[in-house]
Amino acid sequence: MAIAIIAILIVLGVVAIIALCASIKIVRQSYAVVVERLGKYNKTLDTGVHMVIPFIDRCSHPISLKEIVADFMPQPVITKDNVTMQIDTVVYFQVTDPKLFSYGVDNPIRAIENLTATTLRNIVGELELDDTLTSRDTVNSKMRLILDEATDPWGIKINRVELKNILPPKDIQDAMEKQMRAERERREQILKAEGEKKSSILVAEGEKQAQILKAEADQQTQILRAEAKKAELIAIAEGEKTAIEMINKANPNAAYVTMQGFEALKVLAEGQSTKIIVPSELQNVSALLTSMSEVVKDKKSK
Repeated sequence: MAIAIIAILIVLGVVAIIALCASIKIVRQSYAVVVERLGKYNKTLDTGVHMVIPFIDRCSHPISLKEIVADFMPQPVITKDNVTMQIDTVVYFQVTDPKLFSYGVDNPIRAIENLTATTLRNIVGELELDDTLTSRDTVNSKMRLILDEATDPWGIKINRVELKNILPPKDIQDAMEKQMRAERERREQILKAEGEKKSSILVAEGEKQAQILKAEADQQTQILRAEAKKAELIAIAEGEKTAIEMINKANPNAAYVTMQGFEALKVLAEGQSTKIIVPSELQNVSALLTSMSEVVKDKKSK
């Protein structure tokens, strides 16, 4: 009897220990746990240590509150100009309400994937191929707004949506590569032509500047020569002026004047002129000299 009582007490002690351990629930950082009591939602456990009623309260798997990255497989999408392409998307979302996340939708990740595919088809279906390739930011923004509004009842916050790859058909890719190659060649020719144009302009401007500098140098040379000639003439005139003033101050006699006339006649005679006009004052002197020369000749003849 005593052994049976001891065994019962041991069993009860083990059950109590198991119940105590089961009643303690530890929730890690950035996680949350939903608690159901008898199949009905009871509460949400945040980070820390919590007590629950064993065998009555059922705790769900920890729900991550961190940002989750979902990379979905490429989806076939048809553009407005009937081009079928493969587009894969990456969705960044975060659980904001564990209760709604647990009860709002069955398999939330699968729901987000399907919602992303349908939204992408609706948006890209309104765009042509070129607009789809150049309007990624616009498509990303529209998809984020639509998905965020649609997933709000599920306790999910869509932070970002990115179009990872856009893969047109092979023939479209070949045509785009040819177009890009032609565009690069056209830009190369334009750059080459612009370079030749700028080079020609620079050469012409250099020649123009050289001619201007040469003309300015010639002009400056002529100016310097003219100034030198002017200075020479001024010096000669000032010298003659000074000489005349000095002669006038000396009050020269008639003999000096006559001698100066002879010098002037000598200069005129050495010139190439065929006619010489002699002033009347000097004609008398020349006649006198002629007579004197005749007298000299007669004396020599005798």
